[in-house]
Amino acid sequence: MVVAILLLWHLCLDMERYFLGTAGWTIPKQHGALFPLLEQDVRLSHLERYASRLRCVEINSSFHRPHRRSTWERWAATVPDEFRFAVKAPKAITHVGKLVNSGAALQEFFQAIAGLGSKLGPVLVQLPPKLAFDEVVAHDFFTTLRELHMGQVVLEPRHASWFSSAAEQLLRSFEIARVAADPPKGSPAAARPGGWSGLHYWRLHGLPRTYYSDYDEGTLLNIANRLTSGARRQRHDTWVIFDNTALGYASANVIRLGELLRTHAQ
Repeated sequence: MVVAILLLWHLCLDMERYFLGTAGWTIPKQHGALFPLLEQDVRLSHLERYASRLRCVEINSSFHRPHRRSTWERWAATVPDEFRFAVKAPKAITHVGKLVNSGAALQEFFQAIAGLGSKLGPVLVQLPPKLAFDEVVAHDFFTTLRELHMGQVVLEPRHASWFSSAAEQLLRSFEIARVAADPPKGSPAAARPGGWSGLHYWRLHGLPRTYYSDYDEGTLLNIANRLTSGARRQRHDTWVIFDNTALGYASANVIRLGELLRTHAQ
């Protein structure tokens, strides 16, 4: 593995709970200077360069198509021990199957991503906007999921019915966190973390234009303030994924947010 420990984990005691990254590890040309290009005269891959500055990434390609276990193993071997991958569940389970009769597809998915080993972070289950909360279907799905995987899971529902007390209680009973999304979809409550309190997972998609808009300095400062508010009383992991990648803003935004959080930690 080429990456050495020039890594700027920059995380002191409080900061160790923060995992900051982007959706995918593409490094836009305009922000290339933020990521080392060479190490000991050896050219780094994009993933190695990305992992030299950030300690996690969210894999969205798994939503569209499966990857071989050997691919997951290769990615895991490329990054430092402290690095983590969040992985999005396939649309065949969430959008096509709508969580019904998902056992075989879930088993195939978890067998593949097991190639990440200890570098597997949360599994992200994003639901289609029209998929309403059905307690029986949800209970059966979460039961099957938990039979196959006891690691961290986070749900991003986008229908108002998922923000009911019944849905919240069900998520907590299966220790499944609910995404805090910007912009929120389905309910104003979508802007706040929910479900299981042992994990907070923020997905920042860009506002006002989803996937495209930049987060300015004032907004990033507000995000940092929200993340650190009451943080010393809380011992949960906090993931922050910037998904405003269409014009390349995510990379600069996540680096700047890390700087702001480090200022809070001092």
